[in-house]
Amino acid sequence: MNRTTVSLIAGVTALAAVTGFASMSEPETAGTATAKAAAQLPVERTSLLCPAPSTSDLAETAYTSFTPVAEGTGDDGSAELTAAGEESADGKTDDSKDDKKDDDKDGKKDDDKDGKGKAVLTPKEPGKPVTGEASGAESPALVGTAEGRFAPGWTVQQTTEIPAGSGRGLLGTNCTAPDTEFWFPGASTAKERTDYAHLTNPDDAAAVADIELYGKDGALKSTVGEGIQIPPHSSEAVLLSTLIDEPQTNVTVHVTVRSGRVAAAVQAVDDTLGADWLAPSTDPAGSLVLPGIPKDATSVRLIAFAPGDADADLKVRLASPNGPITPAGNETLHVKAGMTAAIDLGDVTRGEAGSLILTPTGRSTPVVAALKVVRGKGDKQETAFIPATGPVDTRATAADNRSKGSTLSLVAPGRTAKVKVTASAGSGGGTAAEKTYTIKGGTTQNVELPVPSGLKGTYALTVEPQSGGPVYAARMLEAASGGVPMFTVQTLPDDRGTVEVPDAEQDLSVLQK
Repeated sequence: MNRTTVSLIAGVTALAAVTGFASMSEPETAGTATAKAAAQLPVERTSLLCPAPSTSDLAETAYTSFTPVAEGTGDDGSAELTAAGEESADGKTDDSKDDKKDDDKDGKKDDDKDGKGKAVLTPKEPGKPVTGEASGAESPALVGTAEGRFAPGWTVQQTTEIPAGSGRGLLGTNCTAPDTEFWFPGASTAKERTDYAHLTNPDDAAAVADIELYGKDGALKSTVGEGIQIPPHSSEAVLLSTLIDEPQTNVTVHVTVRSGRVAAAVQAVDDTLGADWLAPSTDPAGSLVLPGIPKDATSVRLIAFAPGDADADLKVRLASPNGPITPAGNETLHVKAGMTAAIDLGDVTRGEAGSLILTPTGRSTPVVAALKVVRGKGDKQETAFIPATGPVDTRATAADNRSKGSTLSLVAPGRTAKVKVTASAGSGGGTAAEKTYTIKGGTTQNVELPVPSGLKGTYALTVEPQSGGPVYAARMLEAASGGVPMFTVQTLPDDRGTVEVPDAEQDLSVLQK
């Protein structure tokens, strides 16, 4: 069986990431001395990668970069997002001489000899969004780096609008940092679906990755998903249906990296329900939150996978504006170990804001999960995906908000929380504005957004919890086209803009005791 790939090979400079991973939970009592001996400092360098947006000639893609203003960053720094390369003519996965010959024959541009791609956008200052554009099917993956004052909380949104044809829809994704493992519940190899796993390598050395697929009966055997080569500074798009023999409606994709690191995302295209990006689920956990289900959703499907050796029994609840609700007939979900399970929740939100909360009914077993959400009816339907996400620990940002069509959902699954939301200046002008909200425990609120005064262009929304329990967030963009309610949803996990750095003097005193 042949593996279908789209190869994007580039000669851009290596953009290594020094990304801070701040503590995501409250320190335990036993670790108080250690916690006091550490300071939260802004990260100094961040790397982000954006997948190739579309193979449609009708695609129009907008990129929006934003860094919130942060203390302690100094005055120096820069950020830049550059093209990872041109699409290879033959789709080979290795950086061979044959690839170059085929590119020459096809008239495509070779890699830049100086190893530097043309910048798609270059931010000028923190606190103000910068935008860039791309058109058509030849737009490549992008690789970016931010340093100094541009690094902490750097966010890049990729939004593609395709008005008709294959892949129709509003496809949105946050450009992500490279990593070594990803989970994607919610993919499919059904006949009506065309799902590609996009793997982008930012480094000087080739990366080697494996793609495993899991269906309702367990692992789906495949050898062509092993040892996928991603050349330096390039991207591979792997058609999932070519990895297995029989179509599967609900599939969990597991990407692991043997060598190097990559960014990963799944582009899901349905023949009748449009298209969107499926972002990775948060790491496997016993309890999960999937925020921001549109209030007018006509169909919601929950897909979950238990990666360990034990089955998981989950309690399913909807956090509505008035408190938690248990969906009738879908109170629980049993997920067998190593298998993908799915339940259809229908129009579970019934015209109100909502988020799904999964908790163990007994013993906690780690799972990953995502929602497939449909809006509209008949031949005017559109699809988006909401993966389980982490809480906003300190700060999170959603870029590319417009004067109309942006909805911010905030959910407090436990205790009541106080949250500040800041709307940045617009990319073309305006003055920042902010509001503070109280989100009652167990509820989801679609909050009335602060809007920059004198807004021109797009703006960013930055969410910062102030007090109380954990907060989860998601932003929906919508743009109607020909009666189709096109939309996309991005979750807002913490931006990890700070890193915990031990104080040498205090740390030494702790060790001496």
